Order: sequence, then C-alpha cells, then structure tokens
Amino acid sequence: MAYRQVGQASFADALVSRRGKGSSVLRRICELVDWAAVECVLRSLAEPERGAPPYPRLVMFKALLLQQWYGLSDPELEEALDDRASFREFCGFVLGDETPDHTTIWRFREALQQADLEERLFGEILRQIDARGLVLRRGTLIDASLIPAAVKPPKPPKDPLPLGPDGRAPSKLVNSERDADARWTKKGGKRYFGYKAHVGVDQGSAIIRRSKLTDAAVNDTVPADELICGDEKAVYADQAYDKHERRALLAARGIKPRLMFRPNKHHPLTERQKRFNDAVGRRRAPVEQVFARLKGVYGWARARYLGLARNQTHLHLLCLAMNLKRWAMLRPTGVAL
Repeated sequence: MAYRQVGQASFADALVSRRGKGSSVLRRICELVDWAAVECVLRSLAEPERGAPPYPRLVMFKALLLQQWYGLSDPELEEALDDRASFREFCGFVLGDETPDHTTIWRFREALQQADLEERLFGEILRQIDARGLVLRRGTLIDASLIPAAVKPPKPPKDPLPLGPDGRAPSKLVNSERDADARWTKKGGKRYFGYKAHVGVDQGSAIIRRSKLTDAAVNDTVPADELICGDEKAVYADQAYDKHERRALLAARGIKPRLMFRPNKHHPLTERQKRFNDAVGRRRAPVEQVFARLKGVYGWARARYLGLARNQTHLHLLCLAMNLKRWAMLRPTGVAL
C-alpha cells in the first residue's frame, strides 16, 4: 500500500520554523518517545482496501493524541491541523501538505478500536515510561468515577409497562435506544445515566497503569482486581473496595491491603479503623486529581461517543495522552534520560 508522502520541508517551512517557538511540551514529547516502537504496534492495522492513499499511521496516531490533549472534536481537530503550526509540526506536516479531514480521523480511530490496538498502544507507552524508571511501584491507587452518556437520559415510558414474570412492575428507568450500552445508577441520592471509568494509578508518579470502562450500573468493586498490577507494594482504595477476600488475596501476594474499612449496622468502625481510614484517605487522594484532569482539562465531563467499545477506546487514548504529558513533566528539558 502506497501512503501519502508528508514532511518534505521547503525553504518556506524552514523560515516558519525559525520564527515560531511552537509548543515546548509537544517538542519534549517528540524527543522522549520511541516512535519507531509505536509504529511497530500500528503495523497491525489492516490496510485500506480501496480509495485514495492513506496518511501514514503514525501521523494519524499523533493527531489523535492532539485531540485528547486539547479536547477537540473531529471537525475541530481537522481545522486545527490545517491552521496551527505546532500541530502540523508535531504530526510531521509541512506547509504544502494536505491534512486529514474529520471523516478520515473518525475512520482511523474506528480502525484502532476494531483491531483492539489502543490498549496495546497504551501498554507500549507505559513500557517506555517504565523503562525510564518513572513507575515507582510503591502502591496503586484505585478508584472509579461516573461519566454521563453522550445522549440525554431516556424518559420513563408514558404507558404502563407489563408486569414481569414475578408479578412485579418493571423499573421505569429504561435504557436508551441510541446508546444501548449505557445504564442507570444511583449515587448520593441522585440518578445518573451513562458509564463508569475505573483507573489504577501509580502512587508517587501519578502514571496511570490500568484503566477500564463499564456501564454505570457496575459496582466499583467488580473490576477492582483488574486494576491491581501485582508488582506494587500496597493498594489504596476507599470503602467501596472493602472485601475480606480481596484483603486476604492481596496479603497472600505480599501486597499491603490499604483498603478503607466499611462499617455496617452490626459492626461499626472502631477508633483504630477510623484512624486507618483517615490515613488511607490522605494517601489515595491523588487519584481524585486524575479524574479532575480528565473531566476538566481534557474535557471528558461526559462521554463523547455512543457505545461501550468506542468510549473504552477513548478512555485508553485519554489515559495514554495523560501519561505522555506526565512523562514530559517528570523529565523536563535538560534532564538526562
């Protein structure tokens, strides 16, 4: 397959490069990453069967990273690639190059999702960060956060629903026809409709090591064991993750179970357990900052796509992009690798 030729600089490009400062963070990321290894992962993508010559896969992947960092829609990314010199430089475009339109961007992201490559790409970047000694393994902070669906919550049906097999009236909290994967849940006395993001974050470095998306109805504790890496010294989590089996399993693996104790009507917390919970709460607090950045800085206040699979791909790309930015902060310009 013949790919488009991009990046053949002219004299005009040299003049623009000398006059513009560009983005220091983007240039730093370009220096840090072994893009050849990333390109090896991207080779698993199927070749387009027909149509115009596609853009190089690495160029398209870099465009998706820009989309995450700046919270852009596909049309907004199309416009920015055509207009912003720092974006063009990061992707490898020069002044005379035609940049991808929003349909091309959408199709490339779909191809990543269908090939399950976004998780492998996340793992490759994490491997490179780990190889620089930045993953500390002192502990893993796990938590979950609700992500409202891209569609409006479906309204209760006007007509009465038929009784179920048990003779009871079914719930009026119906699912959405447009987004069949989103579900209802209740938190703090309020109903939410959508998804739930689960992450495992390296204590001290704030590097995201695990991520998973579920529908909102899934209890926080269900995917918790998938967020535990197995090589950390401790796991920190709030009361939602408190299970005797999990504590025993972690201890058996040599991992300190720093899970906040959960009281019940038969067993209120002792003073010692309260002090333990306070100490764990202070140490697990940085995981909340991850979700604050996802929703605030990265614009993920609600799901952008329809369906669990597309939004899972989006979460992997977001976490990958966050790790790259964190890497650039931990290794500022002038620090030896």
